[in-house]
Parts: sequence; C-alpha cells; structure tokens
Amino acid sequence: MGDMPVRRLDLGYFVRPAGETGGPEARVEPVLAYLVRHDNGLILFDTGIGDAGPGTEAHYRPRRRPLREALAAAGVGPEDIALVVNCHLHFDHCGGNPLFGGTPIVVQDVELATARRGDYTVGELVDFPGATYEEVSGEAEIWPGVRVVPTPGHTRGHQSLVLRQSDGTVVLAGQAHDFASHFAADHLARRAARDGVEPPLPPYRPWLDRLADFDPRRVLFAHDSSVWEPPGTGAR
Repeated sequence: MGDMPVRRLDLGYFVRPAGETGGPEARVEPVLAYLVRHDNGLILFDTGIGDAGPGTEAHYRPRRRPLREALAAAGVGPEDIALVVNCHLHFDHCGGNPLFGGTPIVVQDVELATARRGDYTVGELVDFPGATYEEVSGEAEIWPGVRVVPTPGHTRGHQSLVLRQSDGTVVLAGQAHDFASHFAADHLARRAARDGVEPPLPPYRPWLDRLADFDPRRVLFAHDSSVWEPPGTGAR
C-alpha cells in the first residue's frame, strides 16, 4: 500500500459567540474537512456546515463554502467519494452528508444512537434518502492502514481517523480538541505525568495514551488551521 495524500478542504466558517469562547469576545472558527487518497478509493473526513434552522443560523452566523465547490477544486465530485467518515454528527461536521446517499458513512454506534434520540443535531442531515451507515463500536481498522479511534469528550461518540504513512502517522482529530494548542497542552500534561512530575498537574484526556501508541507525526483539526507536530520537527 502506498502513502495516502491528505488534502484540507475549506468549507467556510462560523462565529462562536463570546458566551461560548470562555473570554470576552466572539471568535471566528474555520470549518475544515479532509480528503484522503487511498489505494481503495477516496475517503472524505467530515462534510461541512448544514442548515440547522433560523435560530442556529442567527446564533453562529455561518458562511459556507459549498462542498461540491471544494471537492471540484480538488478535481473530484461527490460521486468519486468511496467512504465518508464523520468525527461526530453535529451540523457543522455532517452538513454535506445528504450528498452521499448510498455511500458508506462510518460513525461510532453511540454517536448515531445519540443523534437519533433528538435534541442533538439536525435529523435531516443524519437520516436522508439513501443514508448508509457503517456503525463501529470502538476502535476499528476500516481500510488497510486506516483506523478510527474513539476520542470522546466533545461528544460521547467522537472519533478520530488515524492514517499510517511512510513518514509517520497522521491523525485527523476533528473536534477532539478545538485547537492544536489545546492538544499540545494535553500532550505535555501526559508527558509530565509519565515523567513522574509531582502533582498538582492538569488532567489530560485518557485516549491520548492510545494515540501516542501510533507515534503521530502530524495532527490536524476541524476548527483550527494549525497543525500539531512533535517537538523537534517542523520549521527550521
């Protein structure tokens, strides 16, 4: 199996109100998806911002880049996608799912069950004509060199995509962390704990132990254009 080129897709942005940022000001956040070229076909990780109704529109003021346009810029169309993976099923991550009737969509079973119970996401973005879900329970290798790994926190059923490459593992982390800097802080908290630094120490998300087993070289996110790399790599 060859390497898997990864292309970031800009699918627009939204404005997170100050009451949700933990600070005094609103924050504009990108919405990013990722196109992965695998020997078995094209994987699309997340599908952008859906219409969540006038209340949510007014609250977040999203500006969308159509998914068809973003895919066309990469030289492909929805019909070329062999597999969709959603990190979770909130409206800003599964908004383009209805374009993929008949295409397998990989999601954690607990995430799909939560979405179908209501008061969680937009039902029309989850159950649409031709919706074809491949539910997984926990970690799974879905294609050679491609694994979904549970990374709960933002939602109970959140998952990340792990890609084995010749130059190191790439993790598409979705909204496992909002920002690369948050991932870096958790990563260092884990390192300090393992180095035996005396408490108090900040807690870190326990699934970082599993991601560390893959020795990631790059970690990419859904709402941050920054890329995490291990200390000692990157810019020179």
